Amino acid sequence: MGESSAVIIGARGGIGAALADILEHDPNYAQVIRLHREGAQPLDLLDEASIASAAANLSGTNPPISLVIVATGLLHSNSKGPEKSLRELDPDWMIENFRINTVGPALVAKHFLPIMAKQDPICFAALSARVGSISDNRLGGWHSYRASKSALNMLIRNIAIEWQRKNPQSVIVGLHPGTVETPLSAPFKGNPAHERFTPARAAVDMLNVLRGLKPEQSGQIFAYDGSLVAP
Repeated sequence: MGESSAVIIGARGGIGAALADILEHDPNYAQVIRLHREGAQPLDLLDEASIASAAANLSGTNPPISLVIVATGLLHSNSKGPEKSLRELDPDWMIENFRINTVGPALVAKHFLPIMAKQDPICFAALSARVGSISDNRLGGWHSYRASKSALNMLIRNIAIEWQRKNPQSVIVGLHPGTVETPLSAPFKGNPAHERFTPARAAVDMLNVLRGLKPEQSGQIFAYDGSLVAP
């Protein structure tokens, strides 16, 4: 068995569950810890206390945690979706996007990075999106989602710079999974412009990307095919 542990946050979602399932068969990991809101140890991205509690409970995990993936995200709800124009902006919806897509992953990093291995290679990854790229934005729209993912990308860069000083072997990145057949993408099935992947396919692709990354690539955003997502 492997000599480290992996943590998947959002492990009840389509991508999160697929990531955990695959990692459980990876000989590099002795255990895979699945965290989500309904778990025995609940973790709610909207509640910093629950994030801090989950991290504290895993402090001293043996073997040590070398991989944390935040596999969560918000694009739409039952009553709201990505805005098509400026007149659709709603402050509450915008804040909700930022709380889940930006603030939540940042708080996970705040509490989980300190309990990960201090000198050995570690990887912290959060699901981002190509639409968070400012230079790649040609269509506009989706204001809250784009802005929240763009802010997440900046935080990933900031955290990576800080953590390189604490652990030069750390890799902290964002991952663009592509368009995956999950409830998050369900309302957009009619858009033929995007190739669609099963959660298992997306999970395999992203884990392959993570396995090939080096510390000098920390702070960047990578797509499922290994290509760099422009800032």
